[in-house]
Amino acid sequence: MDGSAGGHGIVSESGPSTESSPLLPFPPVVMGIAGASGSGKTTLAAELARELDGVYFPIDNYYRDLSHLPFAERVKQNFDNPALIESSLLAEHVAALAKGEVIERPLYDFATHTRVPVRTETMRAGNFVLVEGLFALYYAELLPLFQFRIYVDTPDDICFERRMRRDTVERGRTPESVRIQYETTVRPSSVSYVQPSAAHADLTIDGTAALDWKVEQVLAEMKKRGLLRLPV
Repeated sequence: MDGSAGGHGIVSESGPSTESSPLLPFPPVVMGIAGASGSGKTTLAAELARELDGVYFPIDNYYRDLSHLPFAERVKQNFDNPALIESSLLAEHVAALAKGEVIERPLYDFATHTRVPVRTETMRAGNFVLVEGLFALYYAELLPLFQFRIYVDTPDDICFERRMRRDTVERGRTPESVRIQYETTVRPSSVSYVQPSAAHADLTIDGTAALDWKVEQVLAEMKKRGLLRLPV
């Protein structure tokens, strides 16, 4: 969730100008990639950013600053609810990137559930901007900014298995705590907000398929839509 996946997540203001690649679209092609937790959307978005030499742009950086709450109250918040994302600022920044402008993206400390004070991250769009997150296709103000919308559809039992593996192995959580969170917030949020957003997708991808096949499907559809001018 640090925006660095795929090695092409962040292009700073001092990075190479997108205008140096005249054979690729400019202004940038902005793509939205959504799916449930554990669907594989993050892996797909990061790999597409690598393939396209684009910017991987997770929406998790836009979680609201909860520094006004005691820590004991912060941890009780439902982070699987779209209201916890500052969608207006997110849309403002995506719109700016879509015009080739530079933004100052907030930095979020997931350990304390607060934004890092004073500091921001300077970002400039590449030829492609891949906006990824649970609610990438949920917010009405974001949808008009996308030239291409992708939903990663993965069965709930697979999502749960992946979430369990990640949280126990990578984050040191107990299986019981993962299960309780999944049943009380993750799954209900998916049913209420994430799954219905699939109706806004231009392309639905099978989240259980091999990564290279998923990437191939996306690139093929982009070529059909005139969003990719050169073979990748």
